Parts: sequence; C-alpha cells; structure tokens
Amino acid sequence: MIRRTFVTTVAAAALAAFTIPAAAQDVLRIAVEGAYPPFSSTESDGSLVGFDIDIAEALCAEMQRECELIQQEWDGMIPALKAQKFDAIVASMSITEERKSQVDFSDKYYQTPARVVAPKDAGFEDTAEGMAGKRIGVQRGTTHQCYAEKMFPDAEIVLYGTQEEVFRDLALGRVDAQLSDSLIALEGFLKTDEGADYAFLGGDHLDLECYGEGVGVAVRKNEEELRDAISAAIAAIRENGTYAEINDKYFDFDIYGARPAE
Repeated sequence: MIRRTFVTTVAAAALAAFTIPAAAQDVLRIAVEGAYPPFSSTESDGSLVGFDIDIAEALCAEMQRECELIQQEWDGMIPALKAQKFDAIVASMSITEERKSQVDFSDKYYQTPARVVAPKDAGFEDTAEGMAGKRIGVQRGTTHQCYAEKMFPDAEIVLYGTQEEVFRDLALGRVDAQLSDSLIALEGFLKTDEGADYAFLGGDHLDLECYGEGVGVAVRKNEEELRDAISAAIAAIRENGTYAEINDKYFDFDIYGARPAE
C-alpha cells in the first residue's frame, strides 16, 4: 500500500494536527495469518496475498490510515493483540462469546458455514454416532476445535497448527475426516489434485456457541473508537463496490452471508 507523505516542518506539522483527523495520521498495525488460503497465504517471495489481505488494505484506505501487515501464527493472535504487538486482527476470526470475553469485534465482514470433508467412499456419516472412533483433523484453537469436541465426543480430535497441515494429513490418510470452513475446504482442497478423491460429508454445521455470528475484525477491549471506525469502513466498502471487487477476485458468489455452491 502507498505510504502517506508527511509534512516535515514544525509549523506545517502543527497545522496538520488541527486539519487532519488523528486516526488518519497513524499506521494501523494489522495481524494476518498467511497460512489460510484463499483468505491469506504467503508467496515464495514472502509477500502476503488473499481475501483477508485485500480486505485489510481496503479498510485502511477507507479509514485513511496506512496499513502495516504483521504475520502472526494463529495460536498467538489474541495474546499478541492484548500485548499490543498490533492493533487489530484480520484473519477470518469468528465472532464468538468466548472470544468476546477477551477482545472486541467489528461488525462481520463475511460468514460461511463449516462442513466435514472425507473420502468419497467414507462409509460413515457426519453425526456423533458416525464419527465415533474416527480421527478428525482440525486446526488448533479455532471454532472448529470447539465444535468438533462438542459434537463428536467419541471421535479422536487431531489438532494442527495450520489448516494446510490438516489438508495434508487428510490426503495422506492420517485422519479419517476434517472439519473446517466450507469455503476453505472447497477452494483450498476439494478443487485441488490432492482433493480429487474427497468430498463434503453431510451438510452444513452451524452452532452459535462455537461458530458465533460471522467473521469480524478483532481489536482490544475499550478501543470503541477503532472498533466503530472499522465497522463503518466495512459498511462503506460494501456500499461503494470495493468489497464486491475484492470478493469477485477470489470467489464466484458473495461470501458476506451466502452459502458456497458445491
């Protein structure tokens, strides 16, 4: 993103302090994951790409703030935010009651259901009984871990640091199934060569306790001004077409609240 040019003289800087909103003068440090395609991934040259990346930069532009993207492993997202290592998280983080006890969230910027993926000839169902005794891969510390442990109590839940590792072990036969966001599963696995012999098992999995009310931008508690500015920016990019432009770059339907086609 293009860096803003700042005035260097003391007099001009003092004048700018009265004419430019304070929020517009600051760098907004945003945490992203970089291992969750198509929402965020890391290119061979180290650059970050994906829907979350573009959304973060669009929100910064709308708020007239410069983005500094900071790559952070998923497990440490909320602790690092609370430790002030960055100002916000744009990393497909679902708005749940448990997380709201630690951080605040903007309004949602997308929402898709979770689904199970298994071999096409799996021979079992995506129910508590059907999953009993099966090894289910999920990303550690996610809403999917919450849901899998709640709904499949007799399964062996195998935890991974990244979603890419979940897909890898599913393809290698080290787990019997995996649970993730349906869009991630569709775009990041089922449409790839490795996913050719796999399919969605059963239907959507929705649970307010674990999955919350959509995906939002997380900020620290008691930072209502930033939270509300981000929510206003989300509404603005939805209204002015920027969101649709980013959405259409990655998906062939509006992920703000729609269910992906199989």
